[in-house]
Amino acid sequence: MSLKDKSVVVTGGSRGLGLGLVEALVDQGAKVTVVARGAEALKVVADRLGVATIQADITDEAAAHQIVGEIRPDILVLNAGTTPRMGRLDQLSWKDFSAAWETDVKAGLYWLQAALNVPLNPGSRVLVGSSGAAVTGSQMSGGYGGSKRMLWFMAKYANGVSQEKNLGIRFQAILPRMMILGTGIGDAAAGAYAGSMGITPAQFVSRFGSPMPPRAFGDRVVSVLEDPAFADGIVFGLNGDDGVTVMEGAAA
Repeated sequence: MSLKDKSVVVTGGSRGLGLGLVEALVDQGAKVTVVARGAEALKVVADRLGVATIQADITDEAAAHQIVGEIRPDILVLNAGTTPRMGRLDQLSWKDFSAAWETDVKAGLYWLQAALNVPLNPGSRVLVGSSGAAVTGSQMSGGYGGSKRMLWFMAKYANGVSQEKNLGIRFQAILPRMMILGTGIGDAAAGAYAGSMGITPAQFVSRFGSPMPPRAFGDRVVSVLEDPAFADGIVFGLNGDDGVTVMEGAAA
């Protein structure tokens, strides 16, 4: 489908992977609204790209429902998340271990519920940001890998609710299958793993193959939205070498 003039809300779209996606969407003519906490970063992205912005905490349940209800976007991208505290399992407090659950999963629940209960219009799509850590784990980031697997499950659960209520909304999980420098989470994780191995972060991320900087990530997400071949998939893996791969297709 063409993204021209489509209404798109992107949470966490003022920096990192979210900003790369916003850039790609704007280039396709989409009408983008960026939701983030930082007023200064929102102003910068608004001035540079001409997008609408809303300052809000993604874990604010009322804000999620209000934004979804007022904008009713054609596409909702749940990209925002916290940068986990990096450390060995024996060194992390419960607060550090559970940070991604208290932010990413909580926000995922509220925004998915808003999409289902407002609800969004038939034909709408919701992309749920997950991670390759949902597949392989991430032993130095506490509960992060589990939280991203939970978001994968939640996208599937939301599809089930949409079908049961005959809403016509599609929910799809997006998994970057590599660490990406220039993003908060990618830099923190690469730095921690590289430090434990005595190499540089650049050397560590090179093990994942060709790089996928934020804008390249954005272009791959755009292809998920535009290419009919990806319309019915549920889970997509993205990386620098293979582009987009369907990790889980629609149930028969």
